[in-house]
Amino acid sequence: MTDTFILRRQVEFNHCDPAGIVFYPRYFEMISAVTERFFADAVGFGWTAMRESGNGTPMGTIEARFHAPSRLEDWLDFVLTVKRIGRSSAVLLITGSCEGEPRFTCEATVIHANVDSGSSSPWPDALRAIMSRYLHPSSQIKKDCR
Repeated sequence: MTDTFILRRQVEFNHCDPAGIVFYPRYFEMISAVTERFFADAVGFGWTAMRESGNGTPMGTIEARFHAPSRLEDWLDFVLTVKRIGRSSAVLLITGSCEGEPRFTCEATVIHANVDSGSSSPWPDALRAIMSRYLHPSSQIKKDCR
């Protein structure tokens, strides 16, 4: 069974344009916050600990699709699973919804990197093992077929 990381957050005034609708770049800030909480709360290795170890998880690519507007004071449920874990990268699937209505879907690739050199480095085995618990079910099917 796959674990799922869920974070619930209310849309605040600072997220919105003058019409009271989330200004789309703010979703990228929310996606960053969900990713940060995932590593801190689910994986147990937050960005402060990563930085102290000389590593980080910069964003390599991000693709988002917006389905419906979110408005001031909406409660958004962010759901994160892992699509794929490579040698030094991981593809995260993140969705945002309000009362079951999809608001956006996102596929984001984070890179495990050495902060000083700026180059990628392999995921430590302990992190890889924890992140593997969050592999999206469709990823596990593909994995089993290989």
